[in-house]
Amino acid sequence: MLFSRLSRNLRSNFNGCRWFLSLGDKNHRFLFSHNFHSRRNSIEQVMASSIFSKGLPTLHNIRYQIHHQSSSIVEDELDPFSLVADELSLIGNKLRAMVVAEVPKLASAAEYFFKMGVEGKRFRPTVLLLMSTALNLPIPNASPPIELDDALATDLRSRQQCIAEITEMIHVASLLHDDVLDDADTRRGIGSLNVVMGNKLSVLAGDFLLSRACVALASLKNTEVVSLLSKVVEHLVTGETMQMTTTSDQRCSMEHYMKKTYYKTASLISNSCKAIAILAGQTAEVAMLSFEYGKNLGLAFQLIDDVLDFTGTSASLGKGSLSDIRHGIVTAPVLFAMEEFPQLRAIVDEGFENPKNIDLALEYLGKSRGIQRTRELAVKHANLAAEAIDSLPQNDDDEVKKSRRALIDLTHRVITRTK
Repeated sequence: MLFSRLSRNLRSNFNGCRWFLSLGDKNHRFLFSHNFHSRRNSIEQVMASSIFSKGLPTLHNIRYQIHHQSSSIVEDELDPFSLVADELSLIGNKLRAMVVAEVPKLASAAEYFFKMGVEGKRFRPTVLLLMSTALNLPIPNASPPIELDDALATDLRSRQQCIAEITEMIHVASLLHDDVLDDADTRRGIGSLNVVMGNKLSVLAGDFLLSRACVALASLKNTEVVSLLSKVVEHLVTGETMQMTTTSDQRCSMEHYMKKTYYKTASLISNSCKAIAILAGQTAEVAMLSFEYGKNLGLAFQLIDDVLDFTGTSASLGKGSLSDIRHGIVTAPVLFAMEEFPQLRAIVDEGFENPKNIDLALEYLGKSRGIQRTRELAVKHANLAAEAIDSLPQNDDDEVKKSRRALIDLTHRVITRTK
């Protein structure tokens, strides 16, 4: 009955597309593909690829029914953000207090993206708070394993909230620096800080946020966590440098692109997830599963970002569309298109200062499966992230189970998002 309804929905809603639902041992894997029967101009072809995001929520709902089919009651779909809404509000207030500076101009710059209304989705803190609950397990290496008393549990939660605050400060600092390097003029739907207050103050505000993050990190007094998150800052700088100094062969290498993407996007969330596990005193295996979840979620997030740069609008993204290719940055959709149309390599090597080259690249992209293959790669990483959560030690606590379901839900939100 379930699959007949799925079949009818797909036939009625997605004419011209072929969809496949693949159910593995973990009951949450899926793969999709499509064919368009007509060709449009290059921009229309690229935009048409966004049809995927409209179909994935249907599969997402089906996936939850299948995932819980062994239960007599099908659980309602969770809103991961609402589960931690109170803590997110608390963290938002603490962040605004942490970025106060003596110099008024610096204070205004540092709090620019922490003000209410322009805070963003708080995606990373949400992941980390959910991971904290998902790892609420008896402490191992004790005989028998011990449960935390209320005082210790409260202290642990406070320390894990601190990781969420540190992660958000590092993330916003990287945005401020990126906007200067990219000469961006919008961010989160408003004028970027470098446009509003200038490049110098924007760089200094980013440095100030990193210094505040370091102070908070030191307060945890855990050398392994300090080392992990310090490495993240190194990765951010390394990734940005890789993007700025690529050779022609590196620009056209998927391996180089994925390594750079890990450094620039996935390292922060993966190492922060691992830090949550370390603070909880979990085993190396659990810490690595937490890391794998964050890494694959981060990679999926960036791959969809690369798709949206071609298929989204400036209004929906809160920043300029086609910004990567206009800055000469070659991302996964173009790399996949290049495999189908090797002649695109000459255009990439020539660069995109000439608008005609952008139009030609978009034309090849529209004729290729570049957008589709990028989405498929994002789904692969989303599935790997979900598998990491399913591989965590079993726990019958309702809050733990709910948080794990929410973490899996986030993997699907990442690949179905439109902004």
